[in-house]
Amino acid sequence: MSSAQSHDAGRGALFAIGAYLCWGLFPLYWKPLSAVPAEQILGHRIVWSALLLVLVLTVRRHWGWLGESLRQPRRLGLFALSSTLLSLNWLVYIWAVNHGRVVEASLGYFINPLVNVLLGRLVLGERLAKPQLAALGLAAIGVAWLTLRVGSVPWVALVLALTFALYGLLRKTAQLPSLEGLALETFLMAPIALVGLTLAEHNGSGVFGHLDAVSNLLLVGAGVVTTVPLVLFAAGARRLTMATLGVIQYLSPTLQFLLGVWLYQEPFDGARLIGFGLIWGGLALYTGAGLLRLLRQRRERAV
Repeated sequence: MSSAQSHDAGRGALFAIGAYLCWGLFPLYWKPLSAVPAEQILGHRIVWSALLLVLVLTVRRHWGWLGESLRQPRRLGLFALSSTLLSLNWLVYIWAVNHGRVVEASLGYFINPLVNVLLGRLVLGERLAKPQLAALGLAAIGVAWLTLRVGSVPWVALVLALTFALYGLLRKTAQLPSLEGLALETFLMAPIALVGLTLAEHNGSGVFGHLDAVSNLLLVGAGVVTTVPLVLFAAGARRLTMATLGVIQYLSPTLQFLLGVWLYQEPFDGARLIGFGLIWGGLALYTGAGLLRLLRQRRERAV
């Protein structure tokens, strides 16, 4: 690797770490808004993100792609579906944080890479290596253990993992760059979010403007904290291999898990430790096998 490539990869790693740090620390942002209904937080997150993206696209004079996208029904349909999945993911995550289920939310993002592998097999017909099959088996046993011993299906984790994996799958097939794709998704969601917030205000349940100044500012700032890590991630992903991103991605759920256990004192007993341990074991096997394969490919190219 040349010095220029090495420098570019280093910058990419910093961008990616910045994105996953933001996502990992999200509970600290949403917790102070626990008195606000999750659907209203989601509405503000979408509306303020849309306004920020309008500003960014206007400053960059980059609107030409939108007209072309609006003339392609298939693209619009794909992005309408991806925006629905993303909205559901955001809604469940916000609800989980503000209902004392940060640890279970972190589990969803630990499981997500393995759900991606499963969808690759079921939807794209990708062949699974033995380590991948073993990793999926360990994760499935871990989820089953948590269901039996804790007494309920970890639905928050499963919904977060599945919606984000399906979202990623759709974005693979929807041909738009990161910024434009995010903008189209947000613009498709924004009218619905704005109608919902308007109806809430009309029937007296709206909170914006009726809270303390800090809470109102947090709702407005939701657009920034949503958009910035996505931009950082896009910048990092362009400069890094998928294997490197695959390792860095665990930073986010690890931070969420630590916040849930140590800061918010959520329950984490022996039964949960065993279930998480099985899932972490599957992730270690999956990640380790991927890194070994990458090293083997590099050695073969060097010969």
